[in-house]
Amino acid sequence: MAKYNLPQSVSYEAADNTLVILDQQKLPQEIVYLSLTSLEEVWQSIKELKVRGAPAIGIAAAWGLALHIQKQASGGVELDSIFQLARSYLASSRPTAVNLFWALDRMARCWELGLAQSQSLTALKAALLGEAAAIQEEDAAMCAAIGEHGLSLLEPGMRLLTHCNAGALATARYGTALAPIYLGQERGYNFSVFADETRPLLQGARLTTWELQQAGVEVTLICDSMVARLFTQFKIDAVLVGADRIAQNGDTANKIGTQGVALLAQHFKIPFYVLAPTSTVDPATPRGEAMVIEERDPTEVTTIGGVTVAPAGVKVYNPAFDVTSAALISAIITEKGVYSYPYMF
Repeated sequence: MAKYNLPQSVSYEAADNTLVILDQQKLPQEIVYLSLTSLEEVWQSIKELKVRGAPAIGIAAAWGLALHIQKQASGGVELDSIFQLARSYLASSRPTAVNLFWALDRMARCWELGLAQSQSLTALKAALLGEAAAIQEEDAAMCAAIGEHGLSLLEPGMRLLTHCNAGALATARYGTALAPIYLGQERGYNFSVFADETRPLLQGARLTTWELQQAGVEVTLICDSMVARLFTQFKIDAVLVGADRIAQNGDTANKIGTQGVALLAQHFKIPFYVLAPTSTVDPATPRGEAMVIEERDPTEVTTIGGVTVAPAGVKVYNPAFDVTSAALISAIITEKGVYSYPYMF
């Protein structure tokens, strides 16, 4: 599909039963691939955002669970206990991104089916590897479909703003919010993209700008605090963002700062689009206020690049996500099509 080399965030090496991830904490200064061989390493990589983005987290967890079971030598009740403990452990890595739980639940259904059919240990192991591979392959196909549907709302030459990173690095391939940009790049749309830095971890500055540059997309970096000025001084045609969890009514959890961008987009009458696979929709969450929002280490706020920028002992509030009301969202684009408010998932 792509005429350029999109980064591969997660891959499984069957020869040595290893999960390989692109360490996103090192980008853009270094391109470092990590070989993960244990459940603990997979958990840590998700927790520390070495692999990040809701779909990529789910994919990594699925492979991590399959990888862990490959190492087991005995079956029966003991093996089932090992599986369930590993599943719960991986689920504890991050609480907000629903794809993590969706992927682990899917692996659990595969496991339970194999147990119900009295499959051999070899067959159970093979089934888990196959399911993890299917999750990754299906995500790539879903991202391509999201890109097609998203591109149908855009026109050549548009100026677009994106928040955080919802590109190839955050998925199996292509991305969600960036997928229509990549398709447009192939087809000569010549989009001009603005990426905000996305404090405190700078995913927009470090990751989105880097991967858009790899694809030859015109990209301009701005600070988060410059969005209102950007909307005043430039004709921004649309905002494209991803999602970590979508409630039944369309309320959407995404990287912290998304809600503020949505409020500004409403004020300036700029379309605000959320692009995500249907696996991000959480049927157990009726509205946004029911979502659990992850709070992270205060040092992410008090330091930048290892340099302390705040006085010692200052109190810190560091939520990783905020919730954008469905009423602020112009459309939610999934692999199944374009949905308009009021949303009924």
